[in-house]
Amino acid sequence: MRAAERAGRRADAIALVAVSKTFPVEAIRAAFEAGLRHFGENRVQEMQAKRPKLADLGARWHFIGHLQSNKARLATQLFDRIDSVDSVSLAQKLDSAAAELGKRLSVLVEVRMGGEATKSGAGEADLPALAESIATLAHLDLHGLMTVPPYSDDPERVRPYFRKLLELRDSLSERLGRRLPTLSMGMSHDFEVAIEEGATEIRPGTALFGARAQKG
Repeated sequence: MRAAERAGRRADAIALVAVSKTFPVEAIRAAFEAGLRHFGENRVQEMQAKRPKLADLGARWHFIGHLQSNKARLATQLFDRIDSVDSVSLAQKLDSAAAELGKRLSVLVEVRMGGEATKSGAGEADLPALAESIATLAHLDLHGLMTVPPYSDDPERVRPYFRKLLELRDSLSERLGRRLPTLSMGMSHDFEVAIEEGATEIRPGTALFGARAQKG
C-alpha cells in the first residue's frame, strides 16, 4: 500500500477487514478467493443467514455494528471478534455467552470520537473504566480500539481523530500494563490517512465490492 510506504510501515502489518455487509455470499466468496481473509458484518441476522453458506471458508468474521445486548449470545456464536463493545453491560453479556460456549472471544472497544450523539461507542472519558472492566472478564480478550470518526469528504479533516485514537490506545495500554495491538480505523474514503496515523486494520467496503444498492 502506498500509504504504508509513506508512513515507513510494512504493508503486511496492516490487516484489511472487507466490509461485506449487504453484499451477497457470492461476492464474499470471490473476495476470499482473491486473497481476503477478514470480513466485517453489522447485522446479526444477516450473518446468521450467510454463515452456513460460507462455512467452508477459513475466514475470520468481525462484528462491526452496534450490538444490542439481547443478540450478544448469537453474535458470540457467529463471529470471531466483536469490534464494537461500548458498555460494561454488553461486555458482561458477551463474557457470559462465551463462557456458555466454552470459547474466549476477542473484542475491541469502539470509541465515539467527535462527540456525535447519534453514533454508538464509548466516550473518551468512559474508556479507561470500560477497558479495566473488560480486562477482568475471563472469557474476553481485549485487543484494542476501533472508531468511526465524523464523516468528511476531505480525509485530512479526520486525521486528528485517528491521531487521537492512537494516543488513547497508547495511554490505555500503559494503564493496563499490557499490549493492545489493534487500531481499527479508516474506511474506503479515508483509509490512507488512517494508515499514516497508525491503523493496524482498515475497513474498506465500497472500494472492494462497489457501491451498495440504495434503499428505497
